[in-house]
Amino acid sequence: MSDELELPEREGMEFDVVIVGAGPAGLAAAIRLKQLNEELSVVVLEKGAEVGAHILSGAVVDPVGVDKLLPDWRDDPEHPFKTPVNQDHFLVLGPSGSLTLPNFMMPPLMNNHGNYIVSLGNVCRWMAAKAEELGVEIYPGFAATEVLYNDEGAVVGVATGDMGVGRDGKPGPNFARGMELMGKYVLIGEGVRGSLAKQLIAHFGLDKDSEPQKFGIGIKELWEVDPSRHKQGLVQHSFGWPLDARTGGGSFLYHLEDNQVAVGFVMHLNYKNPYLSPFEEFQRFKTHPSIAPTFEGGKRIAYGARAITEGGYQSVPRLTFPGGALIGCSAGFVNVPRIKGSHNAMLSGMQAAEQVAEAIAAGRSGDELGAYEDGWRESEIGKDLKKVRNVKPLWSRLGTVGGVMLGGFDMWCNTLFGFSVFGTMKHGKADYAALEPASKHKKIDYPKPDGKLTFDRLSSVFLSNTNHEEDEPVHLQLQDAALQKSSEHDVYAGPSTRYCPAGVYEWVEEDGNEPKFVINAQNCVHCKTCDIKDPNQNINWVPPQGGEGPVYPNM
Repeated sequence: MSDELELPEREGMEFDVVIVGAGPAGLAAAIRLKQLNEELSVVVLEKGAEVGAHILSGAVVDPVGVDKLLPDWRDDPEHPFKTPVNQDHFLVLGPSGSLTLPNFMMPPLMNNHGNYIVSLGNVCRWMAAKAEELGVEIYPGFAATEVLYNDEGAVVGVATGDMGVGRDGKPGPNFARGMELMGKYVLIGEGVRGSLAKQLIAHFGLDKDSEPQKFGIGIKELWEVDPSRHKQGLVQHSFGWPLDARTGGGSFLYHLEDNQVAVGFVMHLNYKNPYLSPFEEFQRFKTHPSIAPTFEGGKRIAYGARAITEGGYQSVPRLTFPGGALIGCSAGFVNVPRIKGSHNAMLSGMQAAEQVAEAIAAGRSGDELGAYEDGWRESEIGKDLKKVRNVKPLWSRLGTVGGVMLGGFDMWCNTLFGFSVFGTMKHGKADYAALEPASKHKKIDYPKPDGKLTFDRLSSVFLSNTNHEEDEPVHLQLQDAALQKSSEHDVYAGPSTRYCPAGVYEWVEEDGNEPKFVINAQNCVHCKTCDIKDPNQNINWVPPQGGEGPVYPNM
C-alpha cells in the first residue's frame, strides 16, 4: 500500500490475549487460557480460509501434548486420532534395494508405538471446535501483517492486512481496511518462518545468543491406495537414495485409515548444489522398488509443501519480548530425528498460556513473560530437544552415513547416561549461505513425470486448492531485481526455479533479451522456502490477502 494514500483509520478491537495462528500451538494456548480463567477474552487469527487450510505435516503425533491439554480426549467420539501406530520400520535405501534396520538398534525415543497417524489439519479443526466451545473467538481468513507497539516499545497488538488492494498498491472497488486487534499479551504461533515472528526476532534481537535456525522442506502427497496394499497403522521412515551421501534428508510412508497413505520427503535446506530440486527428488523417491509397489493402482488425492525448522535446541531464540512470546514452530520446537513438532507446539502454547493467565491475574500487561523463557529448557520440551541436539550438526558435517551413525550413538548416550560426548555442537552458517556457485556443480537431468506415479509441479499445485487474486500486490517481495539477475541467475543458475515446489519462479528469455525474473505468485503454497534459501536473502515472503493460499484437505 502506497504511503502517500490517505486511508481511513483502522477499526480496533480489544482482548485480553491475541493469538496469531490457529495451529496446534495457538489453539492449545487459547484452550489453556480459557481452562485457567473462563472470563478471559481470547481471539485467534488464522490467515487460511478455514482452520487447518494451511496446516501440513506428516503426521505421526506423540499424544503427550493433547493428553496434558485435554486428558479426556479419548472419550470424545469425534476425536481425529483414529489410527494408532502398530508397525514401525526404518529403511536405508540404495539405488536398487533397501536395508531394514532392526528396531532394537534405534534409540527408544525413535519408537513410534503409542503414537498416532493423523491429519494434523483435522487435529486443528477438532481443537478449534474445543476452543470455541470454551468461548474463544477464532477469525479465519484474517492475515496478521503488522505488529503494533506502544510508546514504550512493548507489543500491544497486531493489525490485519487490507483487503481489495490492486496490483498497483491502490484500493480497488472492494477495498476494506484491516483491523487492529489489541491485547494485554500477544502470542505468535504462525508456524515456520512466520512473517511477524521474523520481524519480532529482528526487532528485539531475539536470536543474538542462539545458533542460526536451520530448515528443511517437506513435500507431501496423500494417496488412496489399493486395499490389498494398505497396512493401516504402518509407519515407515527411510533415508538414502535418491539423495547422495552429502545431502541430508529423509522420507516417510504413513498408512492412515480409509486406505489412505501419506507419502512425504524432507530435504535439508543446507544443500550445496544449486541444480538440486527437492520436488524432483521426491518424485524420484517414489519410483524406488521398495516404495513404488504401495502406489500401484492407487490415486493421488492431495499435495502440499511446507518448510520445517531443524535447528532444534541450540537454535531456539529468546521466546519472550515486552508484551508477548513466540510459541510452536515460530520458536522452532521440532524434534528433527523424530520428525515431530506438534506435541512440543501444544506444550509450548500451554506453557505460555499459563504465564499469561498468571500475569493478567496479577494485574500485569505488556511486560515480559520471564518464567516462560526461563522454564522451557527444564520442561518436557527442553528435555525432548536436548537429547537430539547434535543429530542435525553431525549430519551436516559428516554426511548421511557418518552423521546418522554418530547421531544414533549420541541419542543412545543421552538416553542411557544423560550426557553427550559432543557437548552441544554448533550449526555454523545459515542455510542460504551453504549454496555454492553453479560452476562447482553439474546440471541434473531429471526424468519426465509419467502422470501415474510421478507428476509435474502445476498438476500438483492444482491438488493443493491454491488460490490468489490475480490483481493484488505480489506477496513475494523481490528486494533488488538487479542483484537477482547478477547473482541468483548468473552465479547460481537460478535455483529458485528448482527449490520452489510450486513453480512460482521462472527465468524467461524472449527475443534475445536479457532473462527476466517472473514471479507466478498465484501458485504459491506458502512453504516459505524462497525466503529461506535465496542465496542473497533477496526474497521476502509476506502474507497475501487473508483466506488465500492453499486449502489442504486431510493434510
